[in-house]
Amino acid sequence: MKKITKAVFPVAGMGSRFLPATKASPKEMMPVVDKPLIQYAVEEAVAAGITDMVFITGRNKRAIEDHFDTAYEVEAELSSRGKLDLLRVVQDVIPKHVNCIYIRQPEALGLGHAVLCAQPVVGSEPFAVILADDLINGESFVIKQMMEVYARHHCSILGVQDVPREQTRQYGIVSTTNLEPDVERVNGIVEKPMPMVAPSTLAVVGRYILTPRIFHHLARVKPGSGGEIQLTDGIAALMQEEELLAYRFKGTRYDCGSKLGYLQAQVAFGLMHPELRDEFAAYLATVK
Repeated sequence: MKKITKAVFPVAGMGSRFLPATKASPKEMMPVVDKPLIQYAVEEAVAAGITDMVFITGRNKRAIEDHFDTAYEVEAELSSRGKLDLLRVVQDVIPKHVNCIYIRQPEALGLGHAVLCAQPVVGSEPFAVILADDLINGESFVIKQMMEVYARHHCSILGVQDVPREQTRQYGIVSTTNLEPDVERVNGIVEKPMPMVAPSTLAVVGRYILTPRIFHHLARVKPGSGGEIQLTDGIAALMQEEELLAYRFKGTRYDCGSKLGYLQAQVAFGLMHPELRDEFAAYLATVK
C-alpha cells in the first residue's frame, strides 16, 4: 500500500460570493481570527503526515504563494525589533520539511478539472483533496481520520455529513449502505439534486482521499453546465470499477464559502482562541 504524501488544494476559484473583498485578494486568504483559511487547510494536511502540498492556482492567487514563502523583510524587521514571538509565528507558517508545489489552472473549468491538473505531480499515488472553504474543527483532523480508514480499506473515501433536505441542491449527495461504524459503502452519487429527488441527505463536504485512477475518469468526463468538469462525475465513473466509501467525520464544519458560515467560524474560533476567548465571550454577552 502506497502511503499518502500529497494533498491537493484547489484554490483557483473566484470567490464571487465575497465580492468585493475577493476582487484583488484570494478568498482562501480570508482570515478566521488570525490565520487565513488556506493555512488551516494546510495545517490539517501536515498533521496527517502529508509532506507535499499541491496548490491548483489561478489569476490573482499570488498571495497564497507569498504566504507560504519566506518573508525575509518581515522576519528581519521583527528580529531587529526583538519581537521574537511574532517572528516564530511567521517562520512556523509551514514546517521546513514540507514542499509547496503550485500548478496554474489556465481556465476555470470546475473542481474536477482542478483535480485533474494535479496529475503530473501526483502520478500513480493515492492523494488527499482539501477544500479550504470547508473549515472543520474536531478533536483530530478530518484528513487524518480518513487516512486511518484508508489504511484499512485501500480505496477512495469521501468525507460526508448529513445536511437538511432543503440544502441537497448545494452538494454532491450519496446513497449508501452501512459497512462499519461511521463508514458507508457508496452505491450512488449525484451532483446537487433537488430535495424531492435526492437519494439521501448525506452530503460530500470538502474532504476526499482518491486513488490515482480518478485521473483516467476525469480526463473522459464531458463538461456540464458552464463548461465545467465535475469531480462528482469522475467519482461516479470511478465507483463502477473500484470500491468507494463515505466517512462520517467527527467534527464541526463551517461552510466558509458562505457569508453566514464564515461569520459562524469567526465566532467559534474566536471563542477557542487562547488570547481572546475570555474577552470575546464577555463582549458577545453584551451583544443584542
